[in-house]
Amino acid sequence: MDSNLPCFILFILVGCVKCSSEYHPHNGTRHYDYCVLGAGPAGLQMGYFLSKAKRDYIILERNSGPGSFFNKYPRHRKLISINKIHTGRQNREFNLRHDWNSLLSDKPDLLLKRVSREFYPPADAFPLYLSTFVKELGLKVRYGVDIGRIRAVQSVTGRRYILTDQHVSDYTCSVLLVATGLWVPHKVEFVGSDLVEGYESISTNPEDYKDQSVLILGKGNSAFETAQSILGRASHVHMISSSPVRLAWQTHYVGDLRAVNNELIDTYQLKSLDGLLEAHLDKIVIAQRKEQGRTRSGEKKKEKKGQLYVTLKKFLQHQKQKNSSDVTGEELPGYYIDNFSLRKPYDRVIRCLGFRFNFSVFDSSACPPKSDNAKGRLPKVTAWYEGKNTPGLFVLGTAAHSRDYRSSAGGFVHGFRYTVRAVHRVLEQRYHSNPWPSTKLLTTQLQSWILKRVGEASGPYQMFEVLGDVILLRGSHCEYVEEFTLQALPQFSNLSGHEVSDHGLIVLVMQYGKKKIDYLGPERTEGDWTKAWKSNFLHPVLYYYDTLPTEEEMKLRPSGWALPRPKAIHHMVEDFLAEWDSPLSHIQPLRRFLEHCVQTDLRAFYAESCFRSALTHRKPPLFCQQGYLKRQGVAHRKQPWQHIHDAGLMPTEQDAGTSVADPAFSNCLAQAGASKSSGLKLDS
Repeated sequence: MDSNLPCFILFILVGCVKCSSEYHPHNGTRHYDYCVLGAGPAGLQMGYFLSKAKRDYIILERNSGPGSFFNKYPRHRKLISINKIHTGRQNREFNLRHDWNSLLSDKPDLLLKRVSREFYPPADAFPLYLSTFVKELGLKVRYGVDIGRIRAVQSVTGRRYILTDQHVSDYTCSVLLVATGLWVPHKVEFVGSDLVEGYESISTNPEDYKDQSVLILGKGNSAFETAQSILGRASHVHMISSSPVRLAWQTHYVGDLRAVNNELIDTYQLKSLDGLLEAHLDKIVIAQRKEQGRTRSGEKKKEKKGQLYVTLKKFLQHQKQKNSSDVTGEELPGYYIDNFSLRKPYDRVIRCLGFRFNFSVFDSSACPPKSDNAKGRLPKVTAWYEGKNTPGLFVLGTAAHSRDYRSSAGGFVHGFRYTVRAVHRVLEQRYHSNPWPSTKLLTTQLQSWILKRVGEASGPYQMFEVLGDVILLRGSHCEYVEEFTLQALPQFSNLSGHEVSDHGLIVLVMQYGKKKIDYLGPERTEGDWTKAWKSNFLHPVLYYYDTLPTEEEMKLRPSGWALPRPKAIHHMVEDFLAEWDSPLSHIQPLRRFLEHCVQTDLRAFYAESCFRSALTHRKPPLFCQQGYLKRQGVAHRKQPWQHIHDAGLMPTEQDAGTSVADPAFSNCLAQAGASKSSGLKLDS
């Protein structure tokens, strides 16, 4: 017998055992450490990080390609996420501040601009870009898998999730990452809602609305996008919702109405047959007239067949018996209020109320609760995007927007590409004991690093007041942890794998001012650095804590604040160019704040000044301790350095961050004939 045959048989058997653990043909079960549900931008972004970390994962997608939502939406086929290619800069990180469509990867050219160079790209470009992303990065995506049921089970090895598809095949995983987005049309039930057309099914041909009177329910971007497409054909376009229009340039929230869609505001304010109204949709009625009515003066009304009327529930005479297609003239508001705004009939009513999360696929063991905001359309998640009461189930992308709903960019690609990265870092620490990436810096380098981050970092810039940089002070050095989830700061050590020392920490946040102002008025900005706290536009804010904030402090933080009250706070005054690098207005105030936090002089000195300081101070400036006195930046000439060493002027690493007087300096002073009680400042 060939001596290699037993080894070969053993190899085959081991391979079969391994395969059987991953795939069971008798029940179609496949097991992975990570299951990503959905191959939209959030799912693919997580897939990239899992692939890069060489994790066992699969992305499951019910459609035949990635980003299928964008094959249909927006209906009028133009994205409102900007694609600014020409920034005048070559810095890749900075340019991502103005590229709202591309995903993060280690390929510098794997950006949307490869597919489209338009400022507002066509919607068809995005699935094409995502397909390129999958192909070039070799992501593991399985298409045509329609998951209809998700349940959780507890076993001796821990909690796991079971996903069942349309073929009754099961996929099991230890961690479930839900990135299905929002695709179920949001509806409001009211009398006559069955007569309303949905945004998801309306005609997008403007000619189909020629000379028609149209009522649109909603005042978001989908509603205005629809209105804008038919303004030149429809006779009247009216819009109604419970709240007034919120303009993105006023609220700083990218999900509010964008200028690219707001032409109807012009035609409304300039009185050209279009208009905006406010009313609670659950209090209105959409009805058809069964028979012709009369006005109070007795004049007959001319009506088109199938026209729709808007009335109020309170005017229905026998509400329990009424159905939506039968109202009389006495039940219309115009019968009581002759100038009622919606007294004229409409040819069609269109619902444009956005989308909601699909909760229906989760059974009770695996379903996260509905969020308290966004009218319950989103799942409720923790500050690190784990579903409430569903350990091991994380929500990614637009569906996780409840954490920063109507405040930051977490519901959009240019925001959630960073929150997805934050979730991956949480996973790496929790399940693989890999701490959150950090950069170790000398304390004298901290100011320069902060200036670099505020000048180019895209994550905190886009996810303002949600992601921030945490600086762990360690005396002579510090650890710089980028883009931590701010609301999870009380759990920082567990989530990041980094401990906070007695020296405290600084948190760097980008935020807007909280004061209501005239955003186009003459006093909309603040240029005086001494009044930086009055800044209205996006600007860096640094919070200093001597200890980690507690959960209770986080809950009791002042209204509108991203973090609890710190020991010290510093606003860097807003800048028209968004470049916080001015020597007097930005850099010098920042240095003084940092000096207050680390209790040492952070100025840079020449070698001569360091030498003089070493002879006249018990504790030279930190710059001199870490540079000149460690022979950094000075020519290697043996005789002078031997003299300094013999004099005891070179402190150790341990000495560099302490305020205890170094006996070496006393020896030096004694040799120079100086008294120990000479009145020298200890902290100069």
